[in-house]
Amino acid sequence: MGTELLAPLDLAFWHLESEAHPMHLGALAVFDPVPGATPDHILELLRTRAAAIPRLRMCVRDVLLPVGGAAWTVDQDFDVHRHVRHVAVDGGDFMAGATRLAGELMERPLGRGLPPWQMYLIGGAADGPFAVLVKLHHALADGMRAVAIGAGIFDEIAATTVRSGARGRPAVPPRSWLPDPREMAGMALGRIGEVGRALGVGASVVRAGRLALRSTAFTAPSSGTRRLATADLDATALQRIRRAEGGTANDILLAVVAGALRRWMAGRGEAVPDADPRALVPVSRRRPGGAVSGNRLSAYLLDLPVGAADPRERLRTVRAAMDRNKAAGPLKGAGAVAVLADQLHPLAHRFGAPLAANAARMLFDLLVTSVPLPRSALSLGGCPLSALYPMAPLARGQSLAVALSTYGGRVHVGLVADGKALGDLDRLAEAVEEEFAELRDLVTGGRVSAAVS
Repeated sequence: MGTELLAPLDLAFWHLESEAHPMHLGALAVFDPVPGATPDHILELLRTRAAAIPRLRMCVRDVLLPVGGAAWTVDQDFDVHRHVRHVAVDGGDFMAGATRLAGELMERPLGRGLPPWQMYLIGGAADGPFAVLVKLHHALADGMRAVAIGAGIFDEIAATTVRSGARGRPAVPPRSWLPDPREMAGMALGRIGEVGRALGVGASVVRAGRLALRSTAFTAPSSGTRRLATADLDATALQRIRRAEGGTANDILLAVVAGALRRWMAGRGEAVPDADPRALVPVSRRRPGGAVSGNRLSAYLLDLPVGAADPRERLRTVRAAMDRNKAAGPLKGAGAVAVLADQLHPLAHRFGAPLAANAARMLFDLLVTSVPLPRSALSLGGCPLSALYPMAPLARGQSLAVALSTYGGRVHVGLVADGKALGDLDRLAEAVEEEFAELRDLVTGGRVSAAVS
């Protein structure tokens, strides 16, 4: 049976989890119905295609060496029916019901003894609208890898997989987790260099720390509950803003999040904070042709300029800060946490996870991440994919995570929040759309609404 050691960052995510703080990613994919696409048909299609994805047959097992480590192994008792289920949405507004139900399902941790993923077909009557909620443990994949794994359920990707014969490949290339004796000397020298790098990275993390307490919502204790909300933006308008103002599409979306937080805080009766809330902005370190498994992440710190009243000023501030982050590289600030994880012994992750989890609130207030999706049109059982809302996990002590993806000419925004801390999450989602519309009108010469004072 093939085994594959968990990479250090994967191991960190595995041990960071607790019952009240599940560490799984998610995505809510919404489909337009076509005649004949019954729930039973779609459910069977999901099960067949999920079972054909080798990575989804892997579970985590402890290993003797290295001490404190763990490995991915094939689940010999794999049963896809444990992982893919159908839940109905009662009448009324389908999206509202699906979003509410998805929030409840995202609260539940994944089983530790099984392959760490779940899919739920969310839908009601035959020929009616439906959605698919995908949950993948962060140890199994980062955002880019999660897209690659989850894409196997779509008609277009599944057809390519069958033609290429990929189903016949082994789940994981057999690989021993005991090092070759001839490699020991090189490994020892490498570890000496890693210690030095770890000290430098650790110093960057310490320098980045602060008491990041900015809003009463952000400081609320974790309740273990989850609430979801979604927003939709025009990708064509986003590109017009980028051409007019410069920077990247991600810079614009970060500025929109900053403005939305300002609007939302004002609506709650909160004063503009003296210090801006800090976002953790993950970035992928995955290289084309590199390893396909495991997490390859870094991140940047960004103080979201909610104190600035003008949307264009917020965008300029974000652009300048992100340019500085990129010039400094991934070994600075909170982004070094992910890099630091690659330098630590497995025992450090096993026993240091509680300390690391509690430190998150000292580094950042919320997470804002962009997840790339395929540009081609996708479908499931002939039903076109109309929207895909990514969902990021909440770190311990965090109340809000914002994830964005672009598909079909729209930017789909998925907001995940602690259900008790942010009971008005729908209002924040509305503020995202309002802020984007104001920035668009400013840039394109349309009607401008009054800035939030």
